[in-house]
Amino acid sequence: MGLRLRLLLLAALLVPGRGQGVGIPPPPAASLRLVAVGDILMHQDVKRAAAEAPGGFSDLWADLLPLFRGADVVFGNLETPVAPVSGRPGKPFQFNAPADLPPALRASGFTVLSTANNHAFDQGRKGVRETLARLRQAQLMAVGSGEDRSRAEALQIVERNGLKVAFLGFTDVFNLNLDRGAAEPWVRPFDLEAALAAVREARAKADIVVVSIHWGQEDQHQPTKRQRDIARKLVEAGCDLLLGHHPHVLQPLEWMTVNGRPALVAYSLGNFISNQDRRYRADRCPVAEGDDRDGAALEVTFERHRNPDGTTSVVLAHADYEPLWTENNWGAGPGVPRRIHVVRVAAAEARAKDLLGHLEDPQRADRPVGRQGKHDLAAMREHLRTLILRRRRIASILGQGFEAGGEVSLAAAAPVPPGAGAAPR
Repeated sequence: MGLRLRLLLLAALLVPGRGQGVGIPPPPAASLRLVAVGDILMHQDVKRAAAEAPGGFSDLWADLLPLFRGADVVFGNLETPVAPVSGRPGKPFQFNAPADLPPALRASGFTVLSTANNHAFDQGRKGVRETLARLRQAQLMAVGSGEDRSRAEALQIVERNGLKVAFLGFTDVFNLNLDRGAAEPWVRPFDLEAALAAVREARAKADIVVVSIHWGQEDQHQPTKRQRDIARKLVEAGCDLLLGHHPHVLQPLEWMTVNGRPALVAYSLGNFISNQDRRYRADRCPVAEGDDRDGAALEVTFERHRNPDGTTSVVLAHADYEPLWTENNWGAGPGVPRRIHVVRVAAAEARAKDLLGHLEDPQRADRPVGRQGKHDLAAMREHLRTLILRRRRIASILGQGFEAGGEVSLAAAAPVPPGAGAAPR
């Protein structure tokens, strides 16, 4: 068979409806998976726990490493300067983090961090500069602050899998606002009209628009009417995903749809890691007194879809969350290493059930016996009970935000039993 004939036959096979071939299937649709968590707080005991952990900071959230490393983009709110050279040692309500935090975050899978929050100026303008330099050195994208105003307000775009994600960062809350001249370090304050203009610009330049806002009232589980109005306007302007933080507790997730385009608002993702509510014990405290240790890892998937008219569009196709809980051994006694770490509640609950079932099996020769054995079993049962209570508590707050619909997975969602705890704070 001549070369020309072979080429003609090959061409026939590659064209749908020609010859005996079925044609080349269309390429798989582009998709992007984003994971977002809340406040990364550097209380003194959190830093001490990292210093005493064999693997440093990464050990404090080791349970989440597979989740982070399996995502295309991982976002968190960095609620601390990283200014060991230009700043002062951290103290209550005025944070500073050591130099090994940014590399640990990057090695864990984080890619984008909000630096617009009420602690951004804790170490002054020099602290802002040093923080940004250290994040850049660790290959972490900072959104919402800059060495000057233009860089703080510049549109930040991440490209993954052929999709462009635009990030915008704002803070509605300042402890100390040191924004001065446009040539000085700047933390971007929230202004509605400016934010709407920035979202429209991002919509024209990217496939996906993510807005981060530090806002809301601390320890409140519901956003204000003002926040809900702002969220609606940002979605109407083109925001696909709004990530809120600052209250230190969880707030509802809410679907919004504008002209057939779904968007998701997370009013507050709670704390990712902190030393708050360190005295909480499920056997002694109302469930609400542990709310500052609850968190959520929000998982969203964007997909490029082909429209009936032949055009394509990128949509938020799926959203889900994993409940998180910060375990804290505060009060364990002298000589005990300080241990603060975040766990994925569902996985931790499954592990606890397996271990307890193993230890309670009457057929096993190694079943704990004696006073110490009974104490250990009681402690394990209480640990499992705590995880169950926290899972239900988290679902009671976040789950209601999905009532508007959308493709979500809420297998873990279950109402808090009557009398299980106090009303939301």
